[in-house]
Amino acid sequence: MGRVSAVPVPQPCTSAAAPSAASGSRRSLAAALLLGAAGATVVLLAAGRVWAEGTASVGGGTVALEAEGADVTGVPTALAVVGLAALVAVFAARRGGRLLVSSLLALSGAGAVAAALLGASDTDALDEKAARTTGDAAAAVDGLTHTVWPYATAAGGLLILLAGLLALRYGRLWPTMSGRYERDGTPRPRRAAAVDPDRPEDLWKALDRGEDPTREG
Repeated sequence: MGRVSAVPVPQPCTSAAAPSAASGSRRSLAAALLLGAAGATVVLLAAGRVWAEGTASVGGGTVALEAEGADVTGVPTALAVVGLAALVAVFAARRGGRLLVSSLLALSGAGAVAAALLGASDTDALDEKAARTTGDAAAAVDGLTHTVWPYATAAGGLLILLAGLLALRYGRLWPTMSGRYERDGTPRPRRAAAVDPDRPEDLWKALDRGEDPTREG
């Protein structure tokens, strides 16, 4: 009879997959934090810059007018604050709550992008300033130009959006903030305080806590 040789059956490499998944989770977490924080900072800074410039005719001359992002629209600033709050809340929420907060984070970024791009071609803010400056309600701004700051605001909103998309994709793998309760909802065991047998007040306190003061820790 011929000799039968045993062929080893390859086993799945689960030990290598676990560290790889953990490493990917850490990278996505760090990327989301960086993108979200950077995006909100860019939006808040850029929204305070001059978005549009122009001139208005007054008494045979002209006066220069400027409109900051806050004059054009306050939506990007408000959504950046909401995005920051959602970024922090992602780590406090669990399961369905984390999905909801991650969606809010992504929507905040998308809304900031849309509002900034719409504001990049806005003329109402400068027209209102021209009307106040000239005293003529029908006055309009002349020589209107727009700066790059609305587009910088949109870029910041895009970073917030990317952070939200990362949270939606990988958020279930991220750790949560430690709390008073374990994952199954049971309270964590409290460490017994040290009892000095020579101090009667310590003995009484231990008895009030339901502890045995005579037991060595």
